[in-house]
Amino acid sequence: MDRRQRKTREAIFKAFLTLLEHKKYSCITVGEIIEMADVGRATFYSHFETKDYLLKELCTELFCHVFDSIHGNVNEHKHIFECDISEDIFLHLFRHLENNDNHIFTLLVGENNEFFLDYFKKELKRLIAAQTDVAEFIKNKNIPGDFWINHVSCCFVETVRWWFSNKSKCSAETIYGYFVKVLDIG
Repeated sequence: MDRRQRKTREAIFKAFLTLLEHKKYSCITVGEIIEMADVGRATFYSHFETKDYLLKELCTELFCHVFDSIHGNVNEHKHIFECDISEDIFLHLFRHLENNDNHIFTLLVGENNEFFLDYFKKELKRLIAAQTDVAEFIKNKNIPGDFWINHVSCCFVETVRWWFSNKSKCSAETIYGYFVKVLDIG
């Protein structure tokens, strides 16, 4: 993708994110997106087949930078975000949420959150399963792996909801500390 195409794509993402902050997904039209992004209809459709495809691509862009670490693609850790991966992936996620990078926190706990949470949970489960110390932890606890992975991903999402709903002044590091203590994974 050349620079011009990348800028157009980013403008569409930005317009879509802005609209998602103020309207339900089902009420947003392609016309509103292209007007806000200042691109033509043909240009929009050359990048995204449908609004649903745009949503899927947005989820991929928002979360893949973190989830790329599953496969060790640390050097490709760019996408929408530019950052350094910390040693612990959960702390890394909490930091992005704290910064509300590209409105990610708002999207995960906002009115349109079901789309983002479904994608996020699926990728989070893959991330947890890919962690090298998971197998040893599960073996020591004598519990099924899929149960533990589901439990950790649900706890993470609910921790994020609690953090947001309580308008907590806790830092990402503090929330991370609570999370690992409760799950006994730190």
